[in-house]
Amino acid sequence: MAKKTVATIQRGEGRSFAKVIKMVKSPKTGAYMFQEEIVHNDNVKEFLAK
Repeated sequence: MAKKTVATIQRGEGRSFAKVIKMVKSPKTGAYMFQEEIVHNDNVKEFLAK
C-alpha cells in the first residue's frame, strides 16, 4: 500500500507533496501512535509543529 502512495507522490505533478509521519502520545492511554498525512512541501513544518 505504501509503495503505491510513494509512486504517486514521485510522479511529475506530485513532487511538491511529501508523506509525513509524526509520532503522537495518546492523552488517555499514554501509548504512542503514528499520524500519517500527505502534505504540501510548504506546510511540512506547520504539520510537525501541531
